Formats: sequence, C-alpha cells, structure tokens
Amino acid sequence: MRARTVPRRLVGSVLDGGVEFARRTFMPGLGGVPHPAELAGSARFSDGQFHNPESPQPANSTRSGLLREALRRDRLRKPRRTVPVVHGTTTPASSGLYVTWLGHASTLVEIDGARLLFDPMLSRWSSPLPGIGPRRIHPAPRRAHEFPELDAVVFSHDHYDHLDHATVRTLARTSNAVFVVPLGVATHLRYWNVPEERIVERDWEGEVDVAGIRLTATAAQHFSGRAFTRDNTLWASWVVAGPQHRLFYSGDSGYFSGYAEIGAEYGPFDAALVQIGAYSAAWPDVHMTPEEGVTAHTDVRGGLLIPVHWGTFQLALHRWSDPVDRVWAEAKAVGVPIAVPRPGERVDVAAPEPVEPWWEAVQ
Repeated sequence: MRARTVPRRLVGSVLDGGVEFARRTFMPGLGGVPHPAELAGSARFSDGQFHNPESPQPANSTRSGLLREALRRDRLRKPRRTVPVVHGTTTPASSGLYVTWLGHASTLVEIDGARLLFDPMLSRWSSPLPGIGPRRIHPAPRRAHEFPELDAVVFSHDHYDHLDHATVRTLARTSNAVFVVPLGVATHLRYWNVPEERIVERDWEGEVDVAGIRLTATAAQHFSGRAFTRDNTLWASWVVAGPQHRLFYSGDSGYFSGYAEIGAEYGPFDAALVQIGAYSAAWPDVHMTPEEGVTAHTDVRGGLLIPVHWGTFQLALHRWSDPVDRVWAEAKAVGVPIAVPRPGERVDVAAPEPVEPWWEAVQ
C-alpha cells in the first residue's frame, strides 16, 4: 500500500508555527518582522532593506587590531568606582525646556509643558534575554513605571540598547503615552501588544503633533535590526518643536552632510542631544566620535550640547571616560556650550550649571 506524503506547504506551516511559538514563549524581546510590502512606499527602502543617504566610509581597523585593543583596554572600559546616580522624580514643568539624562541614550525631555521620553532602555541587560549581552554599568535613575505623565515615547531605531521589550511593555501598561517610531519599528510594538491606536510611525520628513509639540523624523546614518535581521526597519534623528522651544536628538549616526541640511531647515535649536560614545575606527559610518558629535551639533545649530549614548553599556573598546573627556575638551576648544549631567540629573536649558567633571572621581 502506498504511503501518503505530507504536503510541503503543511510541513512548512507547522515548522513556522513551532518557530513562532518558541519565539513568543522564550524570546519575545526579539520583536516582530516587518513585511517588505508595508515599507515599499519609502524612498529609502529598496531591495528589501533601508539604505543610508551616503555611502559608508571604509573601515580602517583590522580584526587583529581590534583584538589587541580589547585585551589592552579591558580593565579601563568600566569605571573603577560607583557612578553617581540621581534618583527620584521632579515636579513636571509647565513651561520652559528641561532635560533629564537617564543613562545611555535614554532621556526625558520636558518642553513647553509636554513630557517626552526618548529611547528609554531601563533594563539591566541590553539583549533579548536576561543574563546575555551588555550589562548596565550603573542603575537606571528611574524605573519604567515611574513615568506616569508622559505624552509621548519616541524611538530612534530598534537596536536593543534603544528599544527595550520590558521597558516598552511597562510604559504601555502604566502610561497613556503615544509611541512614535520610524518606519517598520511599529511591528515590534504590535508584537508586544502595544495598542494600535497608540502607535505613530513615520518616514524621514514625516511629522506628528503630540500635546502641542511637533515631532519630525529626520535623517541619520546608521543601521537597524534585531537577532538575525538587518536594515528591515528605519533609523532616524528627531526634531522636537514646541511653541517656545526646539530640541534636536541625533539618535545613533555616523557623521554625514545631512546635519547641515537639518540645521538649515529646522534650526536653530535651544538644545541638542548628541551621540558621542561607542565609536571605533572599525565602524566610522554608524557612530560619531566625540569630536564629530561637536561638529554635528554645530552643523544643526544645536544651542546647548547635551552628550548622550555613553557611560552606561560597554559597546566599544574605548575607555569608559574617553567620550566625555573628549567631548568636553572639544566643546571648550570651539566655544560650544555644554552640559554634562549625572545620570538622573535634570538640566534647565535656559540656565545650565557649569560643567563639574564628576566622572573624573569614578574613572
């Protein structure tokens, strides 16, 4: 008697179902996978991927050189003493512009009475699984459920150190904030059961008004992806324009000519949050050095420079304090006003405190 064969389509369906069950059960932090058809309308999307506005710069560091650097500097990549963290909340400001750096790129912005949280990553590990990947060097100044009065949560891209599963789930449950993301990133939020009506997705130059504040997605030079995928979601910088104040957030980016264009169209700004850490000669096209960060800040006409994306996770081989030492020196050299708050410390952009090199006591 001839044995029946199982249709390949059915086998594939069963296998796909098993993979999805394992994904949702054991690794929900991976997020979803955008369908290319949903992204095809973007001028930046072709051949199944998003692309940078400029060609990447060639890397000028070898693997052996990176290994030598890692071995030589391993003991210098973390501070020797405890990083001072300012815990607690503050009374929401009804006017003005205030910035609270929460470590890495996570930043609370209070602008003209609205409260916006950028790239909140408040978990202990920057990875899809606890105990794997980069671990926080210092505690988060606030926990995710301590932000009850947020108007918007804004993300620059979907890397684990910017888009965190646990933080998103908590914020979706404990606040009524709108989640504003670049193209494709909404797939992750839907996968994590963020209500559809609370998700806003934009391409570059796309805008949305939230609580009287206009958010505009602008260009950046970076990449995206979680797990085994890459560049199937968009990355962005953000222009934040209120009735009285304006702020720019670089997200993660290599230095490129687009900053001057952003400054010409949307500047000047009262303050700019600029990425300065996790740089390397091996990837010059996706993260700026501190000196490039100051140049980018000047290009966008950024006002007060507040450096971010440093001091919280080990993501490169430079010394822990190199980014802040170098950005402070460069800012002083070219006359750029700068504030370097401790994690959790609030900055009044209109009257920032003089820089106190607090990091020198812990490096």
